[in-house]
Amino acid sequence: MTRILHVVTNVSHFDDPTDPTGLWLSELTHAWDVFAEQGYEQTIVSPLGGYVPLEPRSLSFPFYDDSAQDWYTDPDRMALLGTTLSPADVDPSDFDAIYFTGGHAAMYDFPDNPGLQQLARSMWEQGGIVSSVCHGYCGLLNVQLSDGSSLIDARSLTGFSWPEEIVAGVAKKVPYNVEEAAKERGARYEKTPIPFTAHVVTDGRLVTGQNPGSAKKTAERVVEILNQSASRV
Repeated sequence: MTRILHVVTNVSHFDDPTDPTGLWLSELTHAWDVFAEQGYEQTIVSPLGGYVPLEPRSLSFPFYDDSAQDWYTDPDRMALLGTTLSPADVDPSDFDAIYFTGGHAAMYDFPDNPGLQQLARSMWEQGGIVSSVCHGYCGLLNVQLSDGSSLIDARSLTGFSWPEEIVAGVAKKVPYNVEEAAKERGARYEKTPIPFTAHVVTDGRLVTGQNPGSAKKTAERVVEILNQSASRV
């Protein structure tokens, strides 16, 4: 049984407590749907475990599509976002791939969480796939491998770009420029010249998508790599 570990945020607002944010729902649901079609077993973890708030803008047109609606209106699936595991509850050897979802909230609780870093490091070093979409790559910024090197140093990746922050009207709200942060850590950052166009970058077992519209293609690429690995066994 192939198993996927989804990572989601616990943070509910920007620096201003009255300015809500959270998980960008479709970034979870689009990938979940792709993996479900393959019959994969899926688990959700968050930095603290427990409840996961949703980004309000992800519940509006055009992001609130059939996939997101099907999840949001299903009490059983919504219950999964109220009872997520914490990193301490997870054995990384049980999983074949980790998938960091986004939403601006991930900028706050992903980068410096030691539990998430340990999960990503262990899964990478055991030969698993490390993937992210949009702001999910904040969870990769500070992952150090056992030899002390950075997971993303000299590797190609993508994620939500600074021009997209500007277009989205949140450049003055975000706590840092994650595109620049990735570059500062040695990543070979790539982005599509047209904001919000789907874009996926693959570097070996590292698979990253740029924005919410890239979630499905990111998951599909993960499936392709898993199938390639299976065919070699």
